[in-house]
Amino acid sequence: MTQQKGSNLSNATNQSKNTKAMTEQQVLIAGGGHVGLSFALLLAHHGIGSTLLEKMSYPTISPSDDAKRRHYLDSRNTALSRRTVQIYQEIGLWDELQSHACRIDAVQISEQGSFGRAQLNKAEERVESFGQVMENAWLGRKLLLAAQQEPLITLIDNANVTAVAQQNDMVTLSFSRHGEKDDEQQLQGSVLVACDGRDSTVRQLLNIGTTTYDYQQTAIVGVVETDKPHEHVAIERFSPAGPLAVLPLTDPEGDGNDDYQKGYRRSVVWVCPTGEETQYLEDGAHFLATLQQAFGARAGTFIAAGRRGAYPLTRVLADKQVEGRCVIMGNAAHTLHPVAGQGFNLCMRDAHVLAQMMSRQVLKGADIGDTQLLKRYEKARQTDQKRVIRFCDAVVHGFTHPNPAVKLARNVALVAFDKLPNIKPLIANYAMGLKS
Repeated sequence: MTQQKGSNLSNATNQSKNTKAMTEQQVLIAGGGHVGLSFALLLAHHGIGSTLLEKMSYPTISPSDDAKRRHYLDSRNTALSRRTVQIYQEIGLWDELQSHACRIDAVQISEQGSFGRAQLNKAEERVESFGQVMENAWLGRKLLLAAQQEPLITLIDNANVTAVAQQNDMVTLSFSRHGEKDDEQQLQGSVLVACDGRDSTVRQLLNIGTTTYDYQQTAIVGVVETDKPHEHVAIERFSPAGPLAVLPLTDPEGDGNDDYQKGYRRSVVWVCPTGEETQYLEDGAHFLATLQQAFGARAGTFIAAGRRGAYPLTRVLADKQVEGRCVIMGNAAHTLHPVAGQGFNLCMRDAHVLAQMMSRQVLKGADIGDTQLLKRYEKARQTDQKRVIRFCDAVVHGFTHPNPAVKLARNVALVAFDKLPNIKPLIANYAMGLKS
């Protein structure tokens, strides 16, 4: 597929060479994953046009495509915080997403082999849910469809970014197309936002360094089936190897098997020391037995496991998130440990804030690529970002520390968290992304 939407690549390239067309091509976005697509849709909600380049090939889909799940245990999933749900509601997309979203009504927290435990309940916190769990494939499909149907968004896939050049009043992005022998092509815009992942090409082209930390852990991600309905409960479990999570999933759609219509599917994130992942990937029975030992009877009996993926865990933080007219966003800015599911939700809050700031700039008739504006964005997001990074690292290191005194202290803290008044609402709001 060469390009989504009615306009073709040559039109987009010709427009980029015409400075009069800058009002229609103000924002360039590198990286068309969930964050890049969401940011483009946020901009469109404010009447701001964008051109989005993605290195992979987008699938050919339409609103009438059959969306039935063919492999009910084969999928990756994302936990959407309450604030992320609100953001999708703001741009009118949540009605399309929620049919494949499973709400989280309660969160159980405990440590393997210890007495400490706590629970968050939506009734006690007076919220409709703590968030939603959604299959990545469904989320990506709906975001792509929405972007295809939005006149303010131009999508170019199969595009490799090759160079970034900045001038006083614009930024020029050079790219080449997979499988084509045409000369390198260029686009110009007022600002470039890089959402191109942990190993960001744009970040490297801008010579922005990173601070990295290897957790020496690998996340095993997949979907399992249990003999006990999940009842919309998320289970966070800490083991000597690392944090674990079992999250509720929506029932398969239209597969004709009533056995799978009662909430038995669950998303699993299992963290193990790097080097041990092969046994969990290749031996399903061993994987289920290990889960059973770690979770006990909390989730019932683990009776089936789907295809699993392994992802080495490394924290990657960009040394800066603004360089001239360029912004680093998403995993390109901060790739975090998956504990508590904070990574994608932090990215969504970043995208939401930047879109709002650009919207106000447009209403004033000002330059949305102004470096001072982008620096204000970078500063505005520091508190939330640093807090989430510290929280993730504190949980990872605090719950894997082998010292008996530390173990006792964290279990006492869990009990205190569960029993003392006024603490749960603070933590609950933080986890839901409502304090940023």
